[in-house]
Amino acid sequence: MPLNLCGTGVMVVIDGDLQFICDTVQPTASDQSSLVIADPTSDAVPSSKALQMGSKAVEDLIEASSGAHFSGFHLDNAEPGISQVEQTNTSTTENVKQPFVIGVAGGAASGKTTVCDMIIEQLHDQRVVLVNQDSFYHNLNTDELKRVYEYNFDHPDAFDTEQLLHIMERLKHFQAVDIPKYDLKSYKNDVFPARRVNPSDVIILEGILIFHDPRVRDLMNMKIFVDTDADVRLARRIRRDTVEKGRDIGTVLDQYSKFVKPAFDDFILPTKKYADIIIPRGGDNHVAIDLIVQHIRTKLGQHDLCKIYPNLYVIQSTFQIRGMHTLIRDSQTTKHDFVFYADRLIRLVVEHGLGHLPFTEKQVITPTGSVYTGVDFCKRLCGVSVIRSGESMENALRACCKGIKIGKILIHREGDNGQQLIYEKLPNDISDRHVLLLDPILGTGNSAVQAISLLIKKGVPESNIIFLNLISAPQGVHVVCKHFPRIKIVTSEIEIGLNKDYRVIPGIGEFGDRYFGTDDE
Repeated sequence: MPLNLCGTGVMVVIDGDLQFICDTVQPTASDQSSLVIADPTSDAVPSSKALQMGSKAVEDLIEASSGAHFSGFHLDNAEPGISQVEQTNTSTTENVKQPFVIGVAGGAASGKTTVCDMIIEQLHDQRVVLVNQDSFYHNLNTDELKRVYEYNFDHPDAFDTEQLLHIMERLKHFQAVDIPKYDLKSYKNDVFPARRVNPSDVIILEGILIFHDPRVRDLMNMKIFVDTDADVRLARRIRRDTVEKGRDIGTVLDQYSKFVKPAFDDFILPTKKYADIIIPRGGDNHVAIDLIVQHIRTKLGQHDLCKIYPNLYVIQSTFQIRGMHTLIRDSQTTKHDFVFYADRLIRLVVEHGLGHLPFTEKQVITPTGSVYTGVDFCKRLCGVSVIRSGESMENALRACCKGIKIGKILIHREGDNGQQLIYEKLPNDISDRHVLLLDPILGTGNSAVQAISLLIKKGVPESNIIFLNLISAPQGVHVVCKHFPRIKIVTSEIEIGLNKDYRVIPGIGEFGDRYFGTDDE
């Protein structure tokens, strides 16, 4: 899968009410999914006989008659006993800024360096750092130097992968590093002074075997494989090795047939399956380079966590949104104003979350007799609020989705060492639905993991869960996304972090107390 396509926003008004906004689909580097086109099955409208079967039939009638993803549910039901989730021990307030790491692999002389140079040129080199795998060849000892033409430089063991990992880890944590310069004539990396590399927004890691080790692959946000014809690669290799390495053509051809070609077939070509993007013809493919650069620019404009987790969505910040955040964060804001502006923000988050539901194309006839091609939304939807703060988001969800069923989960915090499930009431058919999980604050992430684990235990596919919240601490995002990489998180702002008391900062305070007017003051 190359790149996800960007969609467009769609606003639909049904019965005079705003029902849905289909937001832009963000392009991602590591997301292997593509735009999902679902075939939703509508709920059947019960007959008059079914109406005599009790409240469940009435609820089903409300749901079926209310249109796309609208239904009605109240609460009940409980099943204790979810295993204790991992407790995050991070209480730091430090920024978790992360660079965007691109891996560029391919056969020798395939055009990898040219592709990297073109990306750097378009992004401006002050924002990009290039790390070449060739810098991490092992030094050859005396015996190996005597038989240098028998040494396989295209084998994974020829590289010092541990040193490469150490360098990359430091760069990912925004620390300056010294990268060795490998001398291709003496086969030593201590002939020239090491190259000082400062941290940057984008790191490009280039080499023939950078996809071979899974530890190195895991560091990458985007993986590119440069695919060039074997004859072209051989011609380039002959020219390069005779000029740069002082070898004769016979030696180059002998080494190619003995080591290079077998190593490509055995080690390099199989890593092509790990690529997010495959570029035919290397640097000659200007269209592919332009698409990659556009994608990187999009990522650079996102919050750092969005570069790491493609399933994290932060609604676009505007002065209006910043103004509302300023009001609800102000400790002097009255309860009336707090509720008013919190509801406005929650509505925006809910609308954005609905934009990530699957849809199908649908044609309708307008009052003018014309045909309009639009979309039909997911009809199997429910909300689940995490009591008590999550209940503050229910009104916004009901305003967007008439008659929607809403379940509830109550998780008791036992200090900061764990959570205990106290109560749950979920729709009986929740496993067949897309679920909007409601909790305005994502702090440590432990309660969220507990709630999501319960939904999955009830049969809800992980990919069918959209977690909606107003603000998120980076620590909580890490915990949730690492436990459940296929759920989607939609939030309005990413916070600085957690303090020593595990409270989100700068934060909002105790959201439930402020919203429902139960604070001490």
